[in-house]
Amino acid sequence: MSSESLKPAPALCRRTLLAALGGAGIAATLTACGGSDDSSSGSSDASASSGSGGGAALAKTTDIPEGGGKIFADQGVVVTQPTAGEFKAYSTVCPHQKQQINSVADGTITCPAHGSQFNAADGSVKKGPATSGLTAAKITVSGDSITLG
Repeated sequence: MSSESLKPAPALCRRTLLAALGGAGIAATLTACGGSDDSSSGSSDASASSGSGGGAALAKTTDIPEGGGKIFADQGVVVTQPTAGEFKAYSTVCPHQKQQINSVADGTITCPAHGSQFNAADGSVKKGPATSGLTAAKITVSGDSITLG
């Protein structure tokens, strides 16, 4: 017989579990949006090129309203056209509490959870509670086609 007492393993605290799950979600999102660079030079994340881009076709350029945008929930991106012929893309995950954004109009991307608003031209915060902007996503514009990647 052993004199050791059986002690239960320490339980995971709720915060540790949520942090681990949140970290996994962020990693998955960043992996899906990998390759984007966060430059502040004002250049578009959308590359105007004659190449195919190799990504999944999202839309025609005519599908994205000027001054607005379109959400592609299945792909986890929102594509905007801040000015004529300029296309940008961002993750649909709000940085505040990782909810999915659901609206883009009049130059503003909105999260329904707590009302955070983001600038469609650069993804920056227009109105909190979010304190950081949307993550840029890589798109390629070739002719009248927009592809992911």
